[in-house]
Amino acid sequence: HKQHPFLDIWDVDMMRRPNEINKMQHHTVSYNSDYLVVRRGQEFQVKITFNRPYKPAEDKFAVEFTIGSSPQFSKGTYIPVFPTSERQSSWEGRITNTSENTVTLGITTAANCIVGKYHLYVAVMTPFGIRRTRRDDSRALYILFNPWAAADAVFLDDEEQRQECVMTEMGIIYHGAYDDISERNWNYGQFNYGVLDACLYIMDRSDMPITNRGDPIKVTRKASAMLNSRDDDGVLVGNWSGDYTYGVAPTSWTGSTEILLSYASSKMPVCYAQCWVYAAVFNTFLRCLGIPARVVTNYYSAHDNDGNLKTDIILDDNGRIDRNRTKDSIWNYHCWNECYMSRPDLPTGFGGWQVVDATPQETSDGMYRCGPASVQAIKHGQTCYPFDAAFVFAEVNSDVVFYSRRKDGTMDPVKVNQTHVGRMILTKAPGDMTRLDITDQYKFPEGSKEERTVLEKAEEYGCKREKSNPPEADVDLVLPTLEINMGDDFELSLEFINRSDQRRVVEAYISGSVVYYTGVTSSEFLFRDPTVTIGPKKSVKEVVVIESKNYMKRLVEQANLHFIVTGKVKETGQIVTAMKVVTLHNPKLIVTVSDGGRVNEEMMATVEFTNPFNFSLEGVYIRMEGPGLMPPKFKYYSLIPRGSSLTWTEFFTPQRAGSTRVIATLDCPALSQVHGQATLTIAP
Repeated sequence: HKQHPFLDIWDVDMMRRPNEINKMQHHTVSYNSDYLVVRRGQEFQVKITFNRPYKPAEDKFAVEFTIGSSPQFSKGTYIPVFPTSERQSSWEGRITNTSENTVTLGITTAANCIVGKYHLYVAVMTPFGIRRTRRDDSRALYILFNPWAAADAVFLDDEEQRQECVMTEMGIIYHGAYDDISERNWNYGQFNYGVLDACLYIMDRSDMPITNRGDPIKVTRKASAMLNSRDDDGVLVGNWSGDYTYGVAPTSWTGSTEILLSYASSKMPVCYAQCWVYAAVFNTFLRCLGIPARVVTNYYSAHDNDGNLKTDIILDDNGRIDRNRTKDSIWNYHCWNECYMSRPDLPTGFGGWQVVDATPQETSDGMYRCGPASVQAIKHGQTCYPFDAAFVFAEVNSDVVFYSRRKDGTMDPVKVNQTHVGRMILTKAPGDMTRLDITDQYKFPEGSKEERTVLEKAEEYGCKREKSNPPEADVDLVLPTLEINMGDDFELSLEFINRSDQRRVVEAYISGSVVYYTGVTSSEFLFRDPTVTIGPKKSVKEVVVIESKNYMKRLVEQANLHFIVTGKVKETGQIVTAMKVVTLHNPKLIVTVSDGGRVNEEMMATVEFTNPFNFSLEGVYIRMEGPGLMPPKFKYYSLIPRGSSLTWTEFFTPQRAGSTRVIATLDCPALSQVHGQATLTIAP
């Protein structure tokens, strides 16, 4: 019989179109990419067409995958896949279909393989040696983490959580104060064109060895350092100064896409970020690579400079705050991320949600990074476990200790508040536009037996606490919860309650400051020092009138007013204190969208704003974008006179069906944190 011609490769079909089996089964249809995108530890199909029917008995071929610049079998960066069961490698191959000259090969990658961009080659054995397809860019593919695969370290066995923490692009990030919560919408945009490449570029830029890129612990730790520009020319430059002339104000951003694409194309850190911007962009990075992630807000987050579980507030011997000596700060809120993974490096039970934080606060192993720290370990006071659990433990559990400093410099603790810090911890509820309170994931109820045990446990690991328990004063001080619009005059009514059966005289100090949300004071706009006399078992109200002209010109972007009242009870020498953050409510942007709403049919979005103040707004930027609707757009207005209005309309064409939002922000030096949104449902 005539010799068969040797096997030759005519075509390779990656089956990479959105409506084909691979992207459907791997939950990657949403990626705006022409390439094949699949998740590890799960089979995908490739069709190979030969010059003649394949004969399993005599023909030998392999599909080869490479990643990085110098692929090596021993490093796991070159992986051959074979079609026959006699010969298999770390990735499984099997023929799932043959018809005429075409063979469909099912390939199952290892559940712990390197995550990133691979190239595919087909090699056949011929009598003259091995013939291999040449490099063809259309045969590149991306392999991601797989929360749907039980063998993957990021496996999350909860479909609702997977939909939220991997697939959802629309986020809500909580801020404001725990008794007056504000929210901002954010477009994570993890499926947008170019975002996946930008996320992989971040790992390249960090000089992270390719071989580490399958380990979610190493990937998230590296990324927590790379998302800030300290140490390593990472993605974002932090700025809390109020001067954003050379970049975009942190409060102006509406999503992550613009930031990531700008970093990848300019190869330069992007200006500017504060904590929620770091957390939001980190969230995009994690979701894009397939690591389940969510943004979390901790109200009254202690930033403890010396790791002693105490936030020290120092008063002079009259009871006034000594601002020069008070170094620790309490952030009104702080945002970080939780990502979901197993922790084979820790004892059983410490897998699951892990805290990672890209906001540069303190160095960890010599770099500005934080995490992953097990939430479960934090809750149980097991602060010895890597990484940075003690730091996060202090953020949610510090005691606020007031010290009185004598003339000779010695310090006496006069009041300990154990419930102020870590007052509430929130994240967006899965599948819903509401909030989920997860405080109980981080700590046992205040005052419970378990809580005491946990704090003792943390002390064994070296966290120092305030041991003294100064006697409670018999005068209580209550500050009201206020909801105030920016530009309003208002009254602050302080209530002094005397619980004793003798008269009490309190020499009080009332200080009102404009503060950054990091707890750092910008300027004091109010100071009073009334002496208040309270009869036995009575209460007295002291009312302070606050005029907007005193605070308006001093406001910084988060528009927080911070009131601290301290005082000394004359008869007993005891100190009374109360603190309250008042978040001023901003005017809103009105966002409307035209009727209808179908994929590929043009629509329009309109943003309207009226300047409610008695002064002009200068240098105004408005931004808008929407997941699956429109890329980030912005418009600049040099002046909006007092009382006047503006209207901005943009056309857009929805790219996909489902419920989504158009989100918009307005930002200028005199006014920020102004946002609005419109929710719409797009029909297929």
